[in-house]
Amino acid sequence: MSFDLVSVGTVALDSIKTPFGVVDNVLGGSGTYFSLAASFFTKPGVVSVVGKDFPEKHLDFLREREIDVEGIEKTDGKTFHWEGYYENDMNCAHTTKTDLNVLATFKPKIPKKYRKCKFLFLANIDPDIQLKVLEEVKPKYCLCDTMNYWINSKKEALTEVFKKVEGMIINEGEARQYCETPNLIKAGNMLSEISRGVVILKKGEHGALFFKDDDFFAAPGFPTVNVLDPTGAGDSFAGGTLGHLAKHGVFDTQTIKKSIVMGSIIASYVVEGFSVDGVKNKRQQDIQERYDIFKKIVAFDHEYESL
Repeated sequence: MSFDLVSVGTVALDSIKTPFGVVDNVLGGSGTYFSLAASFFTKPGVVSVVGKDFPEKHLDFLREREIDVEGIEKTDGKTFHWEGYYENDMNCAHTTKTDLNVLATFKPKIPKKYRKCKFLFLANIDPDIQLKVLEEVKPKYCLCDTMNYWINSKKEALTEVFKKVEGMIINEGEARQYCETPNLIKAGNMLSEISRGVVILKKGEHGALFFKDDDFFAAPGFPTVNVLDPTGAGDSFAGGTLGHLAKHGVFDTQTIKKSIVMGSIIASYVVEGFSVDGVKNKRQQDIQERYDIFKKIVAFDHEYESL
């Protein structure tokens, strides 16, 4: 048995404060949000590590969503814990504390059935670990994420990752930082040349930009009024995008554009609750409902042939 989609990332316990509430030690992590979003379209596998303190109920929840958790190692120690808060600008997360715990010595153990997956997503982990995973896993398509810490501390290794993957999904701040330019269009084109692949830049509530060779696409964010907690929205966007691609099994430009819209829709549900509450009870009909609305939002110039 092989998997259509596998992600390597974090499964964590988060403590979050926003203007709308406070939660402590709730389910979080890039691997969690990515896999949960992807599960709307495919049956993903996830590679990560948790400590002995990680509640079994969270693993049961992932299994209920048909997410394969064989790649989640449970080891001595405490689970990776992130604590942060948001103020009025919900696009900006402020970190109060990061406890790496078992993540500090994380060496991914890849189940055999994951090694020939069609799609692989490398979340924002150490680029040296990303490179080691690529030595072991031979996907048809691999996309990656990163974060400002790795751009500052391991830019050379990160560049090697970019050169080896078929695409990247990173946020606008990371693109500006890596390319040393304030202009996102210039940054997207530069990254596309480095990776020779697909570049998707996440812009939070403002949507996403897509670059591939001479092709360009700008997708708005879904207009969400009830934003309670934006944690995990970016990872959910990536999961929805790749999950939809894995469902169709292709990597052409038109499918990628539609998949970006799907990722945006799932992220719009995630932000409507704390942790995974905004999305955990959603089903296909909910995705379809917002997809229909999205098509109306972006419809343009169907009736007129001239200005």
